[in-house]
Amino acid sequence: MPDKKKPEDPVLRDRGENIATKKKIKDDLLDKYKDIVTGFTDQNERSQNAQSYWKAFNGELSDNQFYSGNSQLFVPAIYNAIEARVTRFTNQIFPVSGQHVEVMSSDVTKPQAIMSLLEHYIRKAKLRSLIPSLIRNGDVEGQYNIYVSWSKRVRHVVRKIKRQSQEGVGDIEDIEEEELTASRPEVEILADSDVLVLPSTADSIEEAIYEGGSATILRRWTKAKIKEMMASDAIDSKAGEILLDEMQQTRRSIHTPDKEKDAVHAAGIKSDGRGKWALVYEVWLILKLEEGLRVCQAFFGGPDNILMCRRNPLWCDRVPLLSHPVKKIQGSFKGQSLVKPILDMQIYINDVANEGADSSYYALLPIVMSDPEKNPRVASMVLAPAAVWETNPRDTQFAQFPPLWQDAMELVQMLQGYIFQTLGVNPAMITGNQKQKRNQAEIANEQQVDILTTADVVTVLEAGILTPLVQLFVELDHQNRDEKISVRRFGEMGMSIDMEQISPVQMGYRYEYRWFGVEAARSAQQIQQQISALNVARGIPPQLYQGYKLNLAPAMTHMIGNTFGPQLGRQIFEDLRAQISVDPQIEDDLMDVGNAVPVHPLDDHRVHIEVHSQDMQQRGDRFGTKRAHLADHMQQVAQQAQQQMGPPQQPPGQPGGPGGGGKGMPGQAKPGASPGQPRPMQQPPGAVAQDQMRDPRAMPRRM
Repeated sequence: MPDKKKPEDPVLRDRGENIATKKKIKDDLLDKYKDIVTGFTDQNERSQNAQSYWKAFNGELSDNQFYSGNSQLFVPAIYNAIEARVTRFTNQIFPVSGQHVEVMSSDVTKPQAIMSLLEHYIRKAKLRSLIPSLIRNGDVEGQYNIYVSWSKRVRHVVRKIKRQSQEGVGDIEDIEEEELTASRPEVEILADSDVLVLPSTADSIEEAIYEGGSATILRRWTKAKIKEMMASDAIDSKAGEILLDEMQQTRRSIHTPDKEKDAVHAAGIKSDGRGKWALVYEVWLILKLEEGLRVCQAFFGGPDNILMCRRNPLWCDRVPLLSHPVKKIQGSFKGQSLVKPILDMQIYINDVANEGADSSYYALLPIVMSDPEKNPRVASMVLAPAAVWETNPRDTQFAQFPPLWQDAMELVQMLQGYIFQTLGVNPAMITGNQKQKRNQAEIANEQQVDILTTADVVTVLEAGILTPLVQLFVELDHQNRDEKISVRRFGEMGMSIDMEQISPVQMGYRYEYRWFGVEAARSAQQIQQQISALNVARGIPPQLYQGYKLNLAPAMTHMIGNTFGPQLGRQIFEDLRAQISVDPQIEDDLMDVGNAVPVHPLDDHRVHIEVHSQDMQQRGDRFGTKRAHLADHMQQVAQQAQQQMGPPQQPPGQPGGPGGGGKGMPGQAKPGASPGQPRPMQQPPGAVAQDQMRDPRAMPRRM
């Protein structure tokens, strides 16, 4: 059935046309549907295992527990380890500097507007709260899966306005309604059991669909969702009505577990509130059309109900599904869950803990042994304060149940260590007191291993998910946004922040986008090395690097931005180019009404002094602001004159000068040295010693 609202542009009309009505394409789609159903059945075992892994993470005792006693304890070993990984990796991905994206262009100037736009979309998409859930899904299920779309919401707001009265005397206050449209990228985290890529041996989604396979997402649509898709012409109206008529309370089949319902149940909510819903297959594949092979999107509501099939609605012609394994396994698209090797260990820990808990109940109660023949008053021997037992002390003895719970707790601690080791969690990632006191070298070694472990995971997440994600952000913005948008502007290296209007992005320019948060966070050792390198560089005479100019501003902005963040860093290291220079005549008008106008450091001070002096003679200085302003200008002129003269230079080779030896100047580090604590004060625990600085990419050698 053709669409109701076809775009006037033939290119857009071609992308929105329902091509499922053509017999050849319909037959191909029905054959593909059989393969998809078979594929979900084949990965049924993986989906069922994922449910067991989530139960172990959520602290639910499984049916595989061997011990069945009075205690029902669950030791959250897997939960603690995964949450430690989530905390460490999230903080690595989102650095304190607040800069997450790096944009490289063929142009000489840096595309600051595109960087500001992407940072704006990162905040609006709430990636800071979504990425931790994505990391949990990856650790438990073995695969990262997200879906990117464009969200458009309309709000009707009411505001107060002032308008002139009909009599023309005074203003009256009135209210009016205004329609506001908010649009932004939307990121959806998908369960691994709801994603199927065929063939399963493909290395990427693009490779799978271009080899004749497909990428499928299970959707659970309510009646409201189906009607919304029909209204937006995303599915065929007649096929949608058939789906509404046949829709009943869907029961989970054996090959389609509902992870969302299990998550709601684990949160303590009995019902998910969705009511009736229909199971819909969203399929991305390549079909042979009249114009050639094209990427298409199809929706299946059943074996004989094709809801829609159209060309890829995205202008970039990319698949909005991003999927990447946590650890790549050769020959398989999906990765293995990190919980799989330690699930039996978690079950064993629970059994040991419950046995120890039961034994502790008996160990806390005394055992009274008494001979009933010699002690006929056994029934009257009750534990009470100041109780009197009428029996011979030799006939009654006390015994203690063996404290087996102590051995059980030690065994639990040892087994937890195995789980932490398997998941790559070191003591530096776990909060709490340590039994053994470690020396400085052991702490440095732990931090070195922590850096390597963290870099290994976040680099995979950056390359497989985050970098393609920001690329999709720009491409969706180019397709869906036609008006200017005001966003926070990040200046050079994210140091200055204000508001900037971003025009619609033109895709004709060549840009390359990369998630920069991972690299920005690896600065614990790098900043120390950078400071040392700067001290060495500033002590080398310029004649030794002819043809080059030493510009330390980018290095300083990078270090200060990563160390103090954009809010405090822009106050410490100011960019004078970001400040606004005002015309002197406008300044005079402002000062005539009593406003204090600050002096811009880049003003032409001599011109300003001349203009302000003439204005004072003509209009006077009623509030005294012009005299203070002129004094500031004169002070700036004096400072610039002294800066041009420069401080007294020592000849080369002298202590403290370039290329010199011996002690440095007071208050400055010797060229080539690194700043450190005063000699009597040692560095804090965990600090990396200068002689222990290593390449973060190299494994530490065993001593």
